[in-house]
Amino acid sequence: MSDGLRIDKWLWFARFCKTRSLAQNLCTDGRVTVNEEKIGKPNRLIRAGDKVVITIGPIRRTVSVSALGVRRGPAPEAVLLYEELNPPERLDGAKKMAPLYRTPGSGRPTKRDRRALEKFFLRNESE
Repeated sequence: MSDGLRIDKWLWFARFCKTRSLAQNLCTDGRVTVNEEKIGKPNRLIRAGDKVVITIGPIRRTVSVSALGVRRGPAPEAVLLYEELNPPERLDGAKKMAPLYRTPGSGRPTKRDRRALEKFFLRNESE
């Protein structure tokens, strides 16, 4: 196992994803590239020194693999697995959303309000 580590495991170890299945979904959806090559399967091996570009929602992160890791440890340990090459960037077309405002004391949102919120958020995710 010294020659590499699966990309989905590494994404999980480095805490880019909460679960390994979410990391696998990132890979199969084509939102991860390794050394300028889009990967389609989570079993792609990575090595120290590889350049990884990860797109999660409207944010794209470019990192260099520093170490492979052996477990999913605490966050300070996970940060040692990679080095940020560029600051995280917002993708073009990604709008900054204004916070939703409800007047204080107006109570819980109604079912109609909840559906309107879900419709709003789903519409913005697809853009």
